Amino acid sequence: MKPLQTDRAQLMARIASVEEFDLAIIGGGATGLGTAVDAAVRGLKVVLVEAHDFAKGTSSRSTKLVHGGVRYLAQGQLPLVWEALRERQTLLRNAPHLAHAMPFVMPAYRRMDQLFYGMGLKLYDLLAGRAGLGPTQFLSRAQTLQQAPGAKDLHLVGGVQYWDGQFDDARLALALARTAAAHGALVINHMPVTGLRTAPGTGKVDGLTCTDTETGLQLSIKARCVVNATGVWVDDIEAMTQTRVADTTQTHVPHAVRPSQGVHLVVDASFWPGETALLVPRTQDGRVLFAVPWQGKVLLGTTDTPQLTVDWEPQALASEIDQILEEAGKYLARAPTRHDVTSVWAGLRPLAGGHAKQGQLPGATQNVSREHTIKVATNGLISVTGGKWTTYRAMAADVMQVIRKAQLLSLTAEDVTVHTQLWGAQTPTKGDGLSAPLSAPLSAYGTDAPSLSQMPGYNTWLHPQLSEAMVRFAARYEYARTVEDMLARRNRLLFLDADAATRLAPMVAAILQTETTTDPQLAAFLALAKGYQRPV
Repeated sequence: MKPLQTDRAQLMARIASVEEFDLAIIGGGATGLGTAVDAAVRGLKVVLVEAHDFAKGTSSRSTKLVHGGVRYLAQGQLPLVWEALRERQTLLRNAPHLAHAMPFVMPAYRRMDQLFYGMGLKLYDLLAGRAGLGPTQFLSRAQTLQQAPGAKDLHLVGGVQYWDGQFDDARLALALARTAAAHGALVINHMPVTGLRTAPGTGKVDGLTCTDTETGLQLSIKARCVVNATGVWVDDIEAMTQTRVADTTQTHVPHAVRPSQGVHLVVDASFWPGETALLVPRTQDGRVLFAVPWQGKVLLGTTDTPQLTVDWEPQALASEIDQILEEAGKYLARAPTRHDVTSVWAGLRPLAGGHAKQGQLPGATQNVSREHTIKVATNGLISVTGGKWTTYRAMAADVMQVIRKAQLLSLTAEDVTVHTQLWGAQTPTKGDGLSAPLSAPLSAYGTDAPSLSQMPGYNTWLHPQLSEAMVRFAARYEYARTVEDMLARRNRLLFLDADAATRLAPMVAAILQTETTTDPQLAAFLALAKGYQRPV
C-alpha cells in the first residue's frame, strides 16, 4: 500500500471542511491513538488532536516490553495478566515489523529463589495458554551463563528462562496514527486543545477548541462525542469545563491519577551481550530490574517513584540513576557507571489511584494496579487513564463500549480491531521491490521499505541508524515537523545516544526545513538533548 501524504495544510483544510465529527479524541498516546483506530475501523468520522507529537509523553518512554507482567502475577492481579498475555499475542500478530518475541533469563543465586520464581513463571505459561511464546525452562548454572553471558557468576546456582515480547513504542504509536488515517480518521500533532465546547442550554460537551502551534490558527471542532485520553494530564482537560462524574454530586471530581516516574538508562551492548534480556523480579527496594537489548544498546531500568508534579520532560533524579546502577552492578558481570550511560530518560505513568494530600508525596506506587479506568461525566465527556502499552487495544475497545452503553454514539458490541493489522505490518517480499531481507534500521518500515528506497538520499547515511531518506520520508509521510519529532520518535537516536543525536541535529534540521518550509526548532532540540546526556 502506498504511504499516505501527511501535508499539514491539507490536514488543516480537511478539519475545517467537516461540519461535525462523530468522535473527537484529545491525546496522541497509546490510548488515544488506539481509540482512533477502533473508531475509524467502525466507519465513524474521527478527529484526533495531540498537543505536541504522537507519543511525546509517557508512550515513548516505556521499557519497550510487550508483556503480561511478571510483577503483576506476583501481586495476584491474575485478570490483568491474563488479558495482557492475550493482547501480547494480538500485538505480535498485528505488528510483526515492530514487535517480536524475546527470551528472558532470571538468574538465581539461591536454590529456593530458582524454584519459587520458576514455579511462578510456569503459572505465567498456564495463564498464557495457546497465546504462549515459549515454555519456561529451569537452567543449570552453565546453561544460565550460556544464555546470559553478561550475568555475574559469583554464587550463581542456576536460572529460569521464560518468554515475553519487545517493541518500539514510539514507532508503534506512529503506526497506529497512520492506520487510523488509512481508515479515514484525521489525526494531527502539534495542536493543543485550549477549551471544550458545550452546547447552549444543555451544557453537554459537543467539541473542542485548539490552536495550530505553527501558524497560531485557532479552530473550533464540533463532535458528537469527546474522549479525553491525555494520561497524566487528564484532570487538566476535565478542568476546562465544570464537569460532574456520573452518579456523583461533586463538581469536577478528580480522575485520581497517581503519576509515577520511571527512569531508564542506556549503556553499551557489551554490558549485557546477546539477544536475551535480564529480569530481576525483586530488588532490595521491591522493584523489578530489567536489562533489555534494544537497537544495539541495552536498557537498564526502571524506577517507580511517586510524583506530585507532571512535566512533558520529567528529569531523572540523581537517586534514581544511582539506584539503577547499584542494582545493575549486583547482577551484571561488568558493573556500569555513570560514565558508561549514553542516554537517560524519564516518563510518567498515569496510574489510576487516589490523590495525595496537598503538599505530600503519594505513597509507593509499585503495587498500584496498572488496570485502566474510564469515566463518563454528566456533560458527556469520556475520560480514560491507567493501563499500559500491552493492553492499549483492549483499553480502546472498552472506551468504545462505554460510549455505546452511555448512548453517546450508536455502536455495536463487536470487537472490531482484534485482527486489524497495523500500517506496514505485512512483511515485504522480493516482489515488492526488495532483493534482500531488511536490515535492522529498515525493518521497522515494513511495507514502506520500497517507498523509502525511492526517496532522495536513500544511500546517504548520516549515522548507522539514520539516512537522509528516512528524514525526508518522516516529513512527507510520518507527520514529523521538528528535529525532536525525528530524532526522538521517528528514529530513536536521542533515546539511544544523546551525544550522537546532538551532533546530527543540524543536518537533520536542514533536511526538515527543505521538506516542511517551517522552523524545525533546532535550538529547542539542542537544549532538550542536554537532559538526556550522560549524567555527571
